[in-house]
Amino acid sequence: MKTIAIIGAMPSELADIRNMLGDAEIKRISGFDFYINSYKGNTIINACCGIAKVNSALCTQVMIDNFKPDYVINTGVAGGMNKAVKVCDIVISTEVLPHDLDLHFLKDYPPYCAIFKADEKLIETAEKVCADNNITSFRGRIVSGEAFISDSNIKAQIQEKFNPYAVDMESTAVGHACYLNDVPYVSVRCISDNADDEGAMSFDEFEKIAAKRVAEIVLRMTELI
Repeated sequence: MKTIAIIGAMPSELADIRNMLGDAEIKRISGFDFYINSYKGNTIINACCGIAKVNSALCTQVMIDNFKPDYVINTGVAGGMNKAVKVCDIVISTEVLPHDLDLHFLKDYPPYCAIFKADEKLIETAEKVCADNNITSFRGRIVSGEAFISDSNIKAQIQEKFNPYAVDMESTAVGHACYLNDVPYVSVRCISDNADDEGAMSFDEFEKIAAKRVAEIVLRMTELI
């Protein structure tokens, strides 16, 4: 039996997972509600961390301290940053890093690492689930920052500097916390918008569709890990 942690930023990103898992034991720790289920031989614990990096880092650490997960999966929606990636496609992180911080501060000071690698087994499992369900997926870099990106000029600057496949507000913090605790991690994100001038409108339209798609993928992953 494995313990698998699933972390999402918004209630909508976990609603479908919670519906599929059914009634859960809920433990409230440090302001976070952790939903605990037995599912197909494993223990699945999911939590809504809240938006942005501080919330997600705190939630990840509390999850690791209290439940000792074997794997952590960060799930939810994200903005597309690569021309090949379309709305409702899946991006699976190969690595995560902040786009709004000089990487020197992480590389040359603790934790002496600025780019946090995802676990290859988790990447391959996510890819398999997508392929088995005829869902287009990409493995690539995900960047995170303290802003919802909906400006084409800002998008272009991030693309030029980091060449990411997706942008969000949490993946890097979850990956950072998992790196420090030596816990295998991956971020699996469904594209809800193109992080450009039409990003806000696209997000509102596709958020629920994208959240449902990625929820089904992540839950299936827990059966194969």
